[in-house]
Amino acid sequence: MRFLHTADWQLGMTRHFLSAGGGEAQSRYAAARREAVSGLGALAAEVGAEFVVVAGDVFEDNQLAPREVSLALEAMRAITVPVYLLPGNHDQLDAGSVYTSTLFGDECPDNVMVLNRDGAFEVRPGLEIIAAPWRSKSPTTDLAAAVTADLPADGTVRILVAHGGVDVLDPDPSKPSLIRLAGLEASLDRGALHYVALGDRHSRTEVGRTGRVWYSGSPEVTNYDDIETDPGHVLVVDIEEADPAHPVQVSARRVGRWRFLTLRHDVDDDRDIAGLDVNLDQLPDKERTVVQLVLTGSLTVTDKAKLDACLDRYARVFASLRLWERHSDIVVLPADGEFDDLSIGGFAAGAVQELVEAARADGAEAEDARSALALLLRLSGGHLEGNVA
Repeated sequence: MRFLHTADWQLGMTRHFLSAGGGEAQSRYAAARREAVSGLGALAAEVGAEFVVVAGDVFEDNQLAPREVSLALEAMRAITVPVYLLPGNHDQLDAGSVYTSTLFGDECPDNVMVLNRDGAFEVRPGLEIIAAPWRSKSPTTDLAAAVTADLPADGTVRILVAHGGVDVLDPDPSKPSLIRLAGLEASLDRGALHYVALGDRHSRTEVGRTGRVWYSGSPEVTNYDDIETDPGHVLVVDIEEADPAHPVQVSARRVGRWRFLTLRHDVDDDRDIAGLDVNLDQLPDKERTVVQLVLTGSLTVTDKAKLDACLDRYARVFASLRLWERHSDIVVLPADGEFDDLSIGGFAAGAVQELVEAARADGAEAEDARSALALLLRLSGGHLEGNVA
């Protein structure tokens, strides 16, 4: 028996850094997230998957616009095989749940089933899904333990579908809502469970020693690579029903097309800026790539203007390119003689010298002076010939 394990679709998600320029990149990103879902139909057909389990956070939240819900359901309709949806912490099964809305009820495809109660759902004789849906954003107990504690080891193949953090991976293992790995492994060891499909962690992650407990990760990236190390996958899970031990094999298929990258670069002169330019130029699929830059160094006003021109150029071709201000540290100081060749004399030359002296000081006035000198360079055309951009 083979099925697909996925999670954390978070359909309707927005990212503020994609909203610049009229939100065109955000629209493409949202469409890519839906395409990753609808594309599961082709993947299921290719690998011969019997069904799909979605381990929580199908939707970004319970207050989505009707259009978002309708488009999401159309994407699920394209999968064709049965799809089992688990409410998670983003789309919990509370009084305002999207799953109980009139719109969802009217438009939900026949192949889609919500795991809307605790315990067993029969897929077919001899095969069950054990569901642990979220009913609030702050559970006070281990939901997985609550639905697996009394399961019999009676030969039925059982797949637990749960959502949330696991104690061995969380920096605060005392949280009451954490899933206790020891309990899962005890149920697996005695043959009451055979696979645990987890959601909440957006990177593909194997948990524990059994090879049967996995986070699939999100099928499309949701955060930068310093936070999400391995997103963009769907897991193909095989369980051997004929063998009494029901051995499991898990393989990953990459379905995501977007990338969110954090790049760190020292910039101390025009050669460093040229190197940054080359690195950015060589990145493929710029329209589906989001770049967060951490830049550190000390630059002259002229070189800072070159850097700004370089970043302005690439900001127009990447889905998003921005400086991570909190972690960047660029000191801009005028170099000796940097403004001697601007062919400015008299009163204007004195004003330029005052700006240079102010720019070498500290505080807001220094920042204003540096900005004024950079503007002067751009307007004069001096020192910007051979710009890397």
